[in-house]
Amino acid sequence: MSAQPDHAPVTPHAPAPGAPAELLAQLRADRRAAQWVPAFEQEWAAALEESRRTFSLAGLCEVVQVWQGRLASAPAVDAFVASGYDNSAFIVEAAVADFAALQAGEVPGPRPAAPDRAPL
Repeated sequence: MSAQPDHAPVTPHAPAPGAPAELLAQLRADRRAAQWVPAFEQEWAAALEESRRTFSLAGLCEVVQVWQGRLASAPAVDAFVASGYDNSAFIVEAAVADFAALQAGEVPGPRPAAPDRAPL
């Protein structure tokens, strides 16, 4: 019999001690470095301050793991955007229309589906 309950979440493994420095080097080498490096440094500083306050490394580990995931998924996101299936402009237009309707005191109604794309 286990001492831990069955419903206990599995704790992810902590990153290696050198992971933050390696991650920062990878971010600096990426084409998105101008946006990503300051964002990482800001999140890291906030997590470091929380760590000092709470005596927990969980926030620092989370920052590293989230940014490792972002960096790892960036090529797939780039490929998706380059494929022409990105319909974020349609979503933004719909949100702007909904906001304008709300400002006018109207209730936004149903809208047609996103424009069809060419089949694969």
